[in-house]
Amino acid sequence: MPAALRQPETFTPTLADCYIGPLAGFIAPQVGGKAPLNALNVSRWREQAWLENDLAAFAAQYPDGDRRAIVSIWSRWHFSCLTIATLAGNLLLNRDLPVGLDEAQIIFNEEGASQQLWLAHEGTPLTTHDPRQRFATLIEGHWAPLIERLAAISGAAPRVFWSNAGGYFDYYANALAEHPMAHAEAVAAARALLDTKTFDDGTRNPLFQPIRRLPSKEGGEEKRVRKICCLRYLLPQFGVCGNCPLEGCDRSARRR
Repeated sequence: MPAALRQPETFTPTLADCYIGPLAGFIAPQVGGKAPLNALNVSRWREQAWLENDLAAFAAQYPDGDRRAIVSIWSRWHFSCLTIATLAGNLLLNRDLPVGLDEAQIIFNEEGASQQLWLAHEGTPLTTHDPRQRFATLIEGHWAPLIERLAAISGAAPRVFWSNAGGYFDYYANALAEHPMAHAEAVAAARALLDTKTFDDGTRNPLFQPIRRLPSKEGGEEKRVRKICCLRYLLPQFGVCGNCPLEGCDRSARRR
């Protein structure tokens, strides 16, 4: 049969195919096959001793630093790595990736921060646009149990970690809305999650509006401001982040 008359083969995009456009500069997860030798099964973080062990290399960069700030910054690396991949699968492929705390594995960079995921498979098809159900594997299966542990070992309030997670969810959901593979209904579900104060069963949504958008003083683009500070200012190596709600306050007094 002449090539011009052949029917095109069906193309099923993979997670790696999503890393174009807004995702071009990020590291795609490794999927399938045997997990790399340097990958850690994050289910071990259900035990405090293992979580503290895996945080030790990162914490060594900040000797005598405030533990709340150190653990918060570490969580930001992890939540960013996890959220990019999860939303890529969810919003672009309509797939629920195996990112639960008992499924995913993580590869650290040289500083001991999360850099890349290893996933057993490409996920399962999503058949709902209900915001809570659509992101349950990420939120209830990974974030909730991990945040409980992070708060316990650091002394920082759980809301600090939920704010870290929510800030990345907000940022990447909006960035992926501009992706050529984005599904409009999936993006709408992500935004609806962030605008939901309480769920149907009356429970509070810890991801409710983690970011405020305020007019710029210079009259340019709106400024993204976190609802809750990530505490990084407690470490002398850092100032406030670009989205800090404490900008302009006496941070030295707050450290005391």
